[in-house]
Amino acid sequence: MEQRISLITLGVTDLRRSVAFYERLGWRRSPSSVEGEVAFFDLGGMVLGLWSREKLAADSTVTDGREWGGVTLAHNVREPDEVDAILAEAVAAGAALGRPGAPTEWGGYSGVVVDPDGHPWEIAVNPGWPLDSDGRPRLP
Repeated sequence: MEQRISLITLGVTDLRRSVAFYERLGWRRSPSSVEGEVAFFDLGGMVLGLWSREKLAADSTVTDGREWGGVTLAHNVREPDEVDAILAEAVAAGAALGRPGAPTEWGGYSGVVVDPDGHPWEIAVNPGWPLDSDGRPRLP
């Protein structure tokens, strides 16, 4: 198995609301999305999918007790002011602020927003993971 992730699918309770949230952040749906069924967003080498939480649980062979699924997504940027701007943009788009931007114990700067379906997003500057010109982190 190659060391990479191709697709992250988030189970959502209201597909239209979730699509609108990500589109308010400036993301564009892929033409391969199926209106009213599933939405895909090209993340530059990876894909984010939004699909019915109920259907995703059944397809993934899990019982959905409505607790948090143990997944936090992250978006790395180059400067702390970018963290704060993205947190504000996400809150304006409908996210809840989980943690405001602040220096971290590991030498970075980060904050957390939670999307309308409860999926946490950490927005961070990590000085140990420089970003290439396309915004992809380069692990040491």
